[in-house]
Amino acid sequence: MSAYQISICLIVVGICCSWADGLGVNWGTMATHPLPPKIVVQLLKDNGIRKVKIFDADAATMNALAGSGIEVMVAIPNNMLGYMIDYETAKKWVNQNVTRYNFQGGVNIKYVAVGNEPFLTTYNGSFLNLTLPALQNVQTALNNAGIGDTIKATVPLNADVYNSPVSNPVPSAGRFRADINDLMTEIVMFLNQSGAPFTVNIYPFLSLYDNPNFPVDYAFFDGTSTPVVDNGIQYTNVFDANFDTLVSALNAVGLGNLPIIVGEVGWPTDGDINAKVSYAQRFYNGLLRRLTVNQGTPLRPNQYIEVYMFSLIDEDAKSIDPGNFERHWGIFKYDGQPKYALDPSGQGQNMMPVAAKGVQYLPQKWCVFNPNGGGDMSKLGDNINYACSRSDCTALGYGSTCNGLDANGNASFAFNMYFQVQNQMTQSCFFQGLAVETTQNPSTADCNFTIQIVSSASACSFATLLMVFVSVLALLFF
Repeated sequence: MSAYQISICLIVVGICCSWADGLGVNWGTMATHPLPPKIVVQLLKDNGIRKVKIFDADAATMNALAGSGIEVMVAIPNNMLGYMIDYETAKKWVNQNVTRYNFQGGVNIKYVAVGNEPFLTTYNGSFLNLTLPALQNVQTALNNAGIGDTIKATVPLNADVYNSPVSNPVPSAGRFRADINDLMTEIVMFLNQSGAPFTVNIYPFLSLYDNPNFPVDYAFFDGTSTPVVDNGIQYTNVFDANFDTLVSALNAVGLGNLPIIVGEVGWPTDGDINAKVSYAQRFYNGLLRRLTVNQGTPLRPNQYIEVYMFSLIDEDAKSIDPGNFERHWGIFKYDGQPKYALDPSGQGQNMMPVAAKGVQYLPQKWCVFNPNGGGDMSKLGDNINYACSRSDCTALGYGSTCNGLDANGNASFAFNMYFQVQNQMTQSCFFQGLAVETTQNPSTADCNFTIQIVSSASACSFATLLMVFVSVLALLFF
């Protein structure tokens, strides 16, 4: 191949791998075996992802991001909001988690997320009196540290903080939720004053999940035969309608031009009948096409929108209270392997994302149901429940990738998931004589039996080892 041909190939690869300027990802770490931070940062760089939103300010994560040039939104978890209403505490947090990384070759922090969806109705108002003073104190601490001009404090909010009335369910009727209208008005006024954006999480998937009569095509970006018409504007997808409902709510309080960041948007690939790879690929590629051309929404046409995809990697330890899909939002699997091809250029050039490099796996062995092991079959159900309560069996649910297994397969899947979580410790594949180790892969065409990765050293704390030990003891005497 000539030098000219090589240069052309490199140009083409560069175009294909160039993500839309406004696009970032959420990097969550609620996993039993999280990928080492350095591997994740390299994964981001290899895929040309230049923005990342994290859910804390863990030192290992921040150190891995140092020098990468990746733009970062760090976070203060909800359980710390109460501490932040004391200014001195907020100042110490900023010094320890922001200022210390603010140097040449450090971490390129742009935002501090104060809490995460603190006004969800399921929290029963727990954070209503904490969020605004915490936000104010953190921004003041940033200002006093001399970095407030470039680093802004914001609050990622769920889209349920605004709505349209049932009598007039169109975007132009959008208003902040009645029970928090005054508080939301104060927050957006402060954001406007400080020069910070409004951050909102929008999930078209949840519209489909929560309402079985929701029109499927309306959840995607490639059009629908029944658009919502609002004052002559046609809304062909729920993302635009949701975003513009927020714009209308901001207009109603006199701040219709406040910048908006979409802090989370995505589509899961397992754990529900509508959580599948084909839908996730369809959703993201529609989103990427729009971001590439700065299409905007009807009320903010031809405008750049900063969007963080949710999420980067599957997290097998997340709560499944919202639904089994919660552990399957990743563009990448638990081990950093891509799930499907994407079109980051928005030019119809689907390609598989670059996989994580340097991932180490546990040995190629599995734990499966042993019907001939002499165990008490009447205890099988209890043992499956025990395994699933301590690992991730969400792929077995209705409409999920492993839903087609027979009874023996279900038992094997559950036993193996527990076995892998426990780092393949011999004692964790006993289940009162109902299980046995094997080196023969029991995976099927549709259902993968996991081989877990070797955890990063930072995850192997004494508390983690103690938890494993206690679990094994419980298993032995179960």
